Amino acid sequence: MIEIKNKKLCSGCTACASVCPVNCITMESDDEGFLYPVVDKSRCVNCGLCEKICPILNKKEDKKIPPKAYAVINNDLKVRMNSSSGGAFSLLADYVLDNGGVVFGASFDEKFNVCHRYIERKEDLQKLRASKYVQSNLAEGGVSIFKKAKEFLDGGRMVLFTGTACQIGGLKSYLRKDYDNLITQDLICHGVPSPLVWMKYVEYRSKKAKANLQEVSFRDKRLGWLLFSMRMKFTNNKVYQKNHLIDPMFVMFLFNKCLRPCCYACSFKTITRQSDVTLADFWGVNSVCKKLNDGKGISLVLIQTKKGAEIFDKIKAKATYLEVPFEKAVAHNKMYTSSVKEKRIRTKFFKDLNSLPFEKIIRKYGWLI
Repeated sequence: MIEIKNKKLCSGCTACASVCPVNCITMESDDEGFLYPVVDKSRCVNCGLCEKICPILNKKEDKKIPPKAYAVINNDLKVRMNSSSGGAFSLLADYVLDNGGVVFGASFDEKFNVCHRYIERKEDLQKLRASKYVQSNLAEGGVSIFKKAKEFLDGGRMVLFTGTACQIGGLKSYLRKDYDNLITQDLICHGVPSPLVWMKYVEYRSKKAKANLQEVSFRDKRLGWLLFSMRMKFTNNKVYQKNHLIDPMFVMFLFNKCLRPCCYACSFKTITRQSDVTLADFWGVNSVCKKLNDGKGISLVLIQTKKGAEIFDKIKAKATYLEVPFEKAVAHNKMYTSSVKEKRIRTKFFKDLNSLPFEKIIRKYGWLI
């Protein structure tokens, strides 16, 4: 049976809980706010599937063939401005929805927890657009999103599943076979902050505004793509907006103070991924194709598989794009193959998180140190 002795060897992907034939594995939050599998030993039948399915314990070999790289801009300016970078995700999602498919991705629930959902209509696509810098729950309410994706796949529907590289790895391990009707898209990931930290931050900002949170954007572009900002609107119409170098939640995230333990030793940061397509912001775009940079965001699109190349061929007519050398494309995206360094203050941070008022946490850890 699965047993987490080293938390750096668990990404919380839910593959083990999803595959259990007797449903004796639940995902439970630890004191840092991260979900881990817990086995009800009284019900376990010792089939060993949970260990066999774990994408970290059973790592797939890297093909060592660099993917093709493109700078991409969605030609629909409205969509692009409502996206974190260049709107490439929406091009993929539109294609799948136009063909009667289903799109899975990270969304906010009514309390602004981050969880994976699926949509079947273009009107709902905005729910999945833009970055949410919090680890998403893949089993909200005890319902496995992997199982739901498998139901659609087995029913013949086209499925686009988006998430972090570890989430794609978990899905692929859970499915245990290739599906022609599955398209997977991951992203270049810095690491995933604690959902507990995020919810404490939402509560803190709501108290400051004296109203409930109504809308949030981690990557608002009103101050520009390069100086993206946290923007929170409340039910009394008050707005909080600070750029990522000032906002405390961003500082705690970007300076590695509140990430999941496995993010400091990620098993999925390889040259090639299990996904068909990898998306990211095209940082450093000026050194490759400055003429494309109008300050409104550019996507870096890495085509990992033949299927990914076929899909890109079908969507590129709706984009402005340029193929670029792989090495130059990822030169300013070090997180593509490198894990972030763990801060020595991380242990102290989480100890304080559970003992101090959050306002004191911000005063102590929400600065560029």
